[in-house]
Amino acid sequence: MYATPPIHSHGSPAPRGFGFPPPVSRDNHPGHHHNSGYPGQYTGNYAPLQGPPTPYAPPPGPPSQYPPPPGAPRNYPPPPGPPRGYGPPPPQMSGGYAYTPPSGPPPRPPQQQQFYGPQMQGPNQMQQSFFQYSQCNGKKKALCIGINYIGQKEELRGCINDANNIKRFLSTQFGYKEEDMVILTDDARDPRQVPTQQNILRAMEWLVRDARPNDSLFFHYSGHGGQTKDLNGDEEDGYDEVIYPVDFKEKGHIVDDLMHDIMVKPLPAGCRLTAIFDSCHSGSALDLPYVYSTEGKIKEPNLASEAGQSLMSAATSYARGDMGSVFSSVTGFIKTASNLRKSEAISKTTKTSPADCISWSGCKDSQTSADTQEAGRATGAMSYAFIKALGENPQQSYLQLLHSIRAILRAKYSQKPQLSCSHPMDTNILFIA
Repeated sequence: MYATPPIHSHGSPAPRGFGFPPPVSRDNHPGHHHNSGYPGQYTGNYAPLQGPPTPYAPPPGPPSQYPPPPGAPRNYPPPPGPPRGYGPPPPQMSGGYAYTPPSGPPPRPPQQQQFYGPQMQGPNQMQQSFFQYSQCNGKKKALCIGINYIGQKEELRGCINDANNIKRFLSTQFGYKEEDMVILTDDARDPRQVPTQQNILRAMEWLVRDARPNDSLFFHYSGHGGQTKDLNGDEEDGYDEVIYPVDFKEKGHIVDDLMHDIMVKPLPAGCRLTAIFDSCHSGSALDLPYVYSTEGKIKEPNLASEAGQSLMSAATSYARGDMGSVFSSVTGFIKTASNLRKSEAISKTTKTSPADCISWSGCKDSQTSADTQEAGRATGAMSYAFIKALGENPQQSYLQLLHSIRAILRAKYSQKPQLSCSHPMDTNILFIA
């Protein structure tokens, strides 16, 4: 076993003990997080791995059965009046207000290209940004990664179960074939199926190789997550998100910019990538620039919070007669607001894609995700909620599914799952994979 490096945590304590309950945080405690680049061989403009990936064989034995949760889902009292344009079903409480889903099944994604943003004069004609939804009726491939860090100080309990549960769910719910799924877990006997940094990166390349419009690719990661200093200015909080391979103490972490470059950039318009990150600090783990609220709106940089803090500081300084600090508070806010707008512009300029890429993450970038027990079995809270929500109601829109997942977790966990996309999207269309 490797010696445990010093812990540097951003906004959350390192988890201690893994008894059940309470749930354990899949926090960003492994290793040093204030690194100057990608650890290992991947720095700056990394060179892609050469040659075809090593063939992957399915893990021995069938995945364990995912038991249904006991009892009926919690019922929520109706609000004083339904939101305009919605029918009478009972609401779900999310984000501090009552959400009532529309009556009837959500519409399927449109087939034609979707144009958005300003028109610009091209060489021969007007040009405009576009994307295309996937119909998910082409090739289906999946990569599921579950890392318990067996025998290490940072050991978790439910991640291997998560990978096997998601594999079974994709097969029964969406028709994925076992021969088109790669499962990497640290209890695998085949060294090619152990989630080392090299195996994970090669499996990511396998996942997106030869992708075509209307294909459906599924990526699932359950394990430790963390943060490291942002080097290219695309992060609002100044930190990139990372995941930890089983050999992170030797090879280091895998940063979100690298995952985006491997799994998002190569995809053509109309190809779907669905990603689930059941790890800490995973809100923007795939660096998709359009993050959606529970109202179905794109989230903007939180300037109101920054302004409130700066104005309070300025008022306190003014009351003391400290005009220098007043000036510093005001100019500090202006600089912060400028940086937030700049990071948003960089993200949307460099990370927008015409492909249909969706990410469901277990929590905000500033939060932790729980390694816990549900229905008597070790599991990640996000993986459990995703399977439970779609198992109870397969015909949900993206917005309905976001509310359903949050409603399942709200009773026991503080984490708030996030929905992000590589393009502006209609969150009221049917979620398919």
